[in-house]
Amino acid sequence: MFSWLGGDSSKKKNKEVLETVSEGLRKIYKQKLLPLEEFHKFHDFHSPALDDPDFDAKPMILLVGQYSTGKTTFIRYLLESDFPGIRIGPEPTTDRFIAVMHGDEEGSIPGNALVVDAKKQFRALSGFGNAFLNRFQCSTLPNQVLESVTIVDTPGILSGEKQRIDRGYDFTGVLEWFAERVDRIILLFDAHKLDISDEFKRCIEALAGNEDKIRIVLNKSDMVDHQQLMRVYGALMWSLGKVFKTPEVSRVYLGSFWDHPLHYDLNRRLFQDEQHDLFQDLQALPRNAALRKLNDLIKRARLAKVHAYIIAELRKQMPSMIGKDKKKKDLIQNLDKIYEQLQREHNISPGDFPDVNKMREKLQTQDFSKFNPLKPKLLEVVDGMLATDIARLMAQIPKEEAAAPAGSNGSADPTVRGGAFSQTTEAETPFGFGRGEGFDKGADEAEWVVSRERTTADSTFESLGPVNGYLSGRAAKEHMVKSKLPNSVLGKVWKLADIDKDGQLDADEFALANYLINLKLEGHEIPSELPKHLIPPSKRGEQDPVYPSLNDNDE
Repeated sequence: MFSWLGGDSSKKKNKEVLETVSEGLRKIYKQKLLPLEEFHKFHDFHSPALDDPDFDAKPMILLVGQYSTGKTTFIRYLLESDFPGIRIGPEPTTDRFIAVMHGDEEGSIPGNALVVDAKKQFRALSGFGNAFLNRFQCSTLPNQVLESVTIVDTPGILSGEKQRIDRGYDFTGVLEWFAERVDRIILLFDAHKLDISDEFKRCIEALAGNEDKIRIVLNKSDMVDHQQLMRVYGALMWSLGKVFKTPEVSRVYLGSFWDHPLHYDLNRRLFQDEQHDLFQDLQALPRNAALRKLNDLIKRARLAKVHAYIIAELRKQMPSMIGKDKKKKDLIQNLDKIYEQLQREHNISPGDFPDVNKMREKLQTQDFSKFNPLKPKLLEVVDGMLATDIARLMAQIPKEEAAAPAGSNGSADPTVRGGAFSQTTEAETPFGFGRGEGFDKGADEAEWVVSRERTTADSTFESLGPVNGYLSGRAAKEHMVKSKLPNSVLGKVWKLADIDKDGQLDADEFALANYLINLKLEGHEIPSELPKHLIPPSKRGEQDPVYPSLNDNDE
């Protein structure tokens, strides 16, 4: 256990001992932030109060997109198995929110039963009513991927006003609730369906404030050729630029996330690289889960403070007796001016304030005279939490990771395993990412791979005038700088190629240096250590053998 309030004396009343970062977050939320939220009706305007499972839950991935963009197929691709309730088709098939979670047996839990389960993090969703709960379920199955993450499938977003009304519940409100609590939001687009409907636009706007969690996937990219793909990518970026109100360019992953043959095989390497990048991002979610929860609690605390200032100011400006209704209308109308006033008085950043139009809508049904005035003590406690407790919890995260026991995969590294993330497929087959390419080329062959391409290198070596079979550093440098690579890169190449560290290169080492330079020029990264299969056969006497002898005795 970690002690995170200073001092060694056990007599201190304020000393708290925490077992995990999650427990620390839960305690400081309930003891220091929740009182401020309840005092100023934060939950009526913004997000419901956090429950214990919100702090203990596995990382969640939320999939959002228009119908038939491959959301459900994406989940199936990750899990490499079906899950209860799966429906896939070109028409709008998924008509409900499905939380795909790990379980000992395959099963399905309906929404009304799910929101009364105190062990799951969905209790607050009961506020969206039966119309939503009838369209919400949890699918459980024994799957290694789900031991680390929970994946949430969503109904396909339609176009037109009629479909939005016919849902019968606040669809964007549900998305907003999930967005605040998930670790990653994946927006899926179809290469043949780039238009962003009105409802899709509202859904993306509901994700505001969580832009750091959003990743964009252009799915079914194999259905167009390379020239069309370039145009599709440009059109998608143009469409996104009108919805995301940020100057930064969103990261878009291209790919085809299903197990069918590629329609256009020309971009296979591109899709492989993009999938590798996306999977690396998703695999890191368990490792960063505590930090994400910490970050979300900080955002919530800042919003709660601003909310307290707003509510207290509205209460302060209300008359005690006559003209309450008229004054309420004036205050709602001039809410933007109140925002500006509070920014100046309390030195608050404009980005910390809630959306003014949403706030006006929520204020219409409130009785301003029942708002509480500002209570400085509550604000001081939250300020102390942000300044002291949060910093100590952040310092505890690396200690907790170092002390974590090895997981079910035998590794202490908390990453997503199994399914499409299987490391066995990567390591034991020639189809793993980067296998047989770049610096891995020739790793499974007995012949030294450099010898195939050394004819030019040998003639160059002889033309540079070696002395006693060795080329000086000066002569080698004059040749190597012709590659136009930076000196820092050439220095790494020299360290790898000069195996015997004598400051000069023989013919084998010179051939190796040229091989490494050519690989770098092809776009591959220089390894930090020379792979065993690249060591020249003449230099392997002092090195461990690349291939073990059949006569070696196991000890």
